[in-house]
Amino acid sequence: MRYMWEGRFKEKVDVDIIEFTKSINVDKKLAIYDIEGSIAHVKMLFKVGLITEEEKEKIIRGLENIKKEIKENKFKFLPSDEDIHTAIERRLIEIIGKIGEKLHTARSRNDQIVLDEKLFLRDEVIYLVKLIIDLQEKFLEKSEEYFDTIISAYTHLKQSQPILLSHYLLAYVEKLERDKERFMDTYKRINVFPLGVGACAGTSLPIDREYTAKLLNFPEISRNSLDTVSDRDFLVEVTFCCLLTMIHLSSFSQDIIIWNMDEINFVKLPDKYCTGSSLMPHKKNPDVFELIRGKTAVCTGLLNGLLVLLKDLPLSYNRDIQEDKKILFEILKTVEATLKILIKILSEIKFNKEIIIEKISSFTLSVDIVEYLVKKGIPFREAHRIVGNIVKYCIEKNKTFFNLTLNEFKSFSPIFEKDILQILNFKNSVNSKISGGGTSSINVKKEIERWKKKLKKSWNLIINLEKEVSILKK
Repeated sequence: MRYMWEGRFKEKVDVDIIEFTKSINVDKKLAIYDIEGSIAHVKMLFKVGLITEEEKEKIIRGLENIKKEIKENKFKFLPSDEDIHTAIERRLIEIIGKIGEKLHTARSRNDQIVLDEKLFLRDEVIYLVKLIIDLQEKFLEKSEEYFDTIISAYTHLKQSQPILLSHYLLAYVEKLERDKERFMDTYKRINVFPLGVGACAGTSLPIDREYTAKLLNFPEISRNSLDTVSDRDFLVEVTFCCLLTMIHLSSFSQDIIIWNMDEINFVKLPDKYCTGSSLMPHKKNPDVFELIRGKTAVCTGLLNGLLVLLKDLPLSYNRDIQEDKKILFEILKTVEATLKILIKILSEIKFNKEIIIEKISSFTLSVDIVEYLVKKGIPFREAHRIVGNIVKYCIEKNKTFFNLTLNEFKSFSPIFEKDILQILNFKNSVNSKISGGGTSSINVKKEIERWKKKLKKSWNLIINLEKEVSILKK
C-alpha cells in the first residue's frame, strides 16, 4: 500500500496506525459531495491555466464514472483508503492514469472536508426544514379537526385554565417554526465557501475561489485560512438546532404519554403505532413516544461531545476534528427519524373529547371569577383573596363552582350578582380570552388561517432553495 503523504517517512507506517487513523467508514457518506466539489475545483483549475482542457475533460469524465459506481453501489473501497478523499483520488488515477494526480492541485484535505460537510449540510438542512413544515401541517390539521374541543391547560402538571385543544396544538406549530428559523439562520453560515485556503495558509497558485464558489452556488467565500480549516461552528449550530427540535418533540411526547395513561385517557393511539408486553397480554404501550424522550437524552450527549471535542483545539487544523462527523451523522439520523415517525402518528392520533371535557375542574374558572370582580372595581389582590376563600369553602363543603348558589357567592362579597352564573361556563371562559395570543375561538381561527398561508409560503421558499443548491435530493 502507498499513501499520498508517506514520501518523507523512512519507516513503513504501522498497519494498526493506519487502521486507527482512517475515517473512510464514516466519511464515505460524503462521497457524492466530494465528487461534486472536485468537479467544480477541476473546472477552476482549467480556467486559471493550471491544467489543460484535455486534462480537465479526462478528470471530470473519471469523476463522473466514480459517481456512477458509488450510486450503483459498485465502488470498491480498499484497505489503503484512509478517507473518502483518498479513495476517490486513488480510483481516479486507476481510471485515467497519472493525470488524476493533478486533481489535488491547490487544495488540502483540510479545506476539502469542510467543503464536503457544507455541501452535505446544505442538503440536510433543506431536508430537515421540509420535514418540520410537514409536521407543522399535521399539527395544523389536528387543530382544525378538534377546533371545538376544550381542554384544561396545565401548569406544574395541575389543571390551570380552560383552553381550546387547537390552541395547545398550535403551540407546537410555533415551537417548530422557531426550529425552522434556527436551521435557516444556521444555513447562512454553512453557505460560506471554504475550498482554496489549503492546509492553513492559502496558496501561491493563481486560483479563483470566487469562480469555484459560484459553480457550487455559494454566495461568498471565507476570508481567513486559519479560521476556515478549523471552523466547526456550523456543525455545532446544526447539532444544537437538532437537539432543540428534539426537546420540543420530547415535550409533546411527554404529554401524549401522560394523556395515554388509563387513569387519564385523553388520547387514543392506533394499534399499529404501539407495542406490547412480552409478559402482560393486555398491554398497549406508547413506546415510540418514550423512545423520543430517550433519544433526546442521547442527542444532548452528542452535542456535549462535539463541544468538548472542540474546546481545547489550538489553531488551526487538528486531527481531533475527524471525529465530528460521527456525532453529526448520528444526531441528524435521529432527528430525521423522529420527525418522520411523528408525521405518521400525528395524522392518526384521536383525542377523546368527551373524557377531556368531563375531567376539567370547575376551579379552572377561578381566574374568570377574579376578573369578574376586577371589572366591578375590586382591586386584583383583594379579588384573588375572595376567590381563594371561595375555593377553600368548596373544598371543605365538597362543592364545585357550578353548584354554588348566588347567596353563597354573596356571602363572600356583595359585589356578586346574578351574572356571575354566566361566567361559570368553559366555552364562555375560552372565548373571553381575546387578548393577542389568547385562546378565544376568534383568535385561534385567525391563527389557523395565518398558518395555512405561512406554511404554503414556507414550502415555496424551501423548494426553490432546494432547486438552486441541492446536490443529492432526498
